[in-house]
Amino acid sequence: MNEIDIIRASILSRIKPTDPEKQKLSALADSLIGRIIALGRAEGLDISAILVGSTARCTWLSGEHDLDIFIMFPPEVSREYLEEKGLYVARKMAEQAQSCEERYAEHPYINAVFDGCEVDLVPAFGVASAAEIKSAVDRTPFHNKFVLSRIQGLEDEVLLLKQFLKGCGVYGSELKTHGFSGYLVELLVIYYGSFMGVLEAVQEWKPGMMIDIEKHASISHNDPLVMVDPTDPARNVAAALSLDNMCIFIDSAREFLKKPDISFFSLRVVEPLPDSEFKNIMSERGTSLIAIEFTAPDEVDDVLFPQLHKMEDSVREMLERYDFRVYNSGVWAGKKAVLVYELESAGLPTLKKHTGPQVWMEEHAASFKSKYTGSNAFSNVYIRNGKYMVEIPRKYIHAKKLLESELPKCGLGKHVALSIKKVYHILENEQILTIKENDFREFLHRFFKK
Repeated sequence: MNEIDIIRASILSRIKPTDPEKQKLSALADSLIGRIIALGRAEGLDISAILVGSTARCTWLSGEHDLDIFIMFPPEVSREYLEEKGLYVARKMAEQAQSCEERYAEHPYINAVFDGCEVDLVPAFGVASAAEIKSAVDRTPFHNKFVLSRIQGLEDEVLLLKQFLKGCGVYGSELKTHGFSGYLVELLVIYYGSFMGVLEAVQEWKPGMMIDIEKHASISHNDPLVMVDPTDPARNVAAALSLDNMCIFIDSAREFLKKPDISFFSLRVVEPLPDSEFKNIMSERGTSLIAIEFTAPDEVDDVLFPQLHKMEDSVREMLERYDFRVYNSGVWAGKKAVLVYELESAGLPTLKKHTGPQVWMEEHAASFKSKYTGSNAFSNVYIRNGKYMVEIPRKYIHAKKLLESELPKCGLGKHVALSIKKVYHILENEQILTIKENDFREFLHRFFKK
């Protein structure tokens, strides 16, 4: 065995589901599907149930005990009927669960725990083809059918690629992660033939890379990677993948092929950043750190994180508009949401050089001179390089004061805006250490060390 074969064998021994695991999940899925069908019969509902996702395709990683069970309704029923009756059936099923909560994707579904396994009970329309879908989740059974028709014998390759992507920190298509979905991983293995085939090919990827397994793309996409959905010629399976995460995968593949090592398959453990190390880092860097803290809206990550990132970008733009230079920024959410910005300096001189119009633009020139002549400016209006200039006092010389005064005017998503309206706090440098949660301190460690 060569070095890569030894690594493969070692990783697979750790991530491949055991027979008892498979039997447990299979028995639970069969039991739940049987109970859904019986409940439908008892309630006079024309429904069926199917297992979809990685568990149905034997491409799930050991220890990840998740089931996706779809409650299938006839396609001719209304959306309102599906939501009402589907949620009713899911709730009745969840009465026997250890715990459950209602979640919302395109329409409501139930996430419940049965016998220690997390189960999504999702209502869907049983349409005849992917071209007839009535909601986004209706595609999933067709994904299931396509992968099952091609994946036999490649399951281990999928497991290896999933674990490698986890080690890179880019696995998961959630809007919190912007990485590779499980379905995308399966399609990459189907297309390139093996885990190593994917890594070899990835070295040559560039933004705009397009893969069309069925050669049936019907529209173009402006995404870093385009994987045309084999079941829907207009859909890009890789739409959630960010450019940076695609590039992290490219770089990791190159480094692994150059020097194979088992460490590529494990995400580096990050310790919570202690107060003393935070103070040392800030002293060494000589920058300023400022954070916005508020109560996180009670929304699922795919709703919350796009709003947090929208706020992150809007606040960065405002800080830079007022001449505060932003080096880094990031978002974290637990019970609280925190946006962190590293600034070259959180304080600026009172004086600001303000550039006016070119001298030969007579109308604008007159307006500029009229506005600043005799004002509280530090200087008279003067000319440099053909433009009028004046030295004036800044409106805000401290970033903290700017955020305290102007933050509600930034672009905020609906739920974030409601939280900000209630109360928010601006923390500067060591004030950030009042946030003690381990997850946040791990985020801070990654924020500095990248």
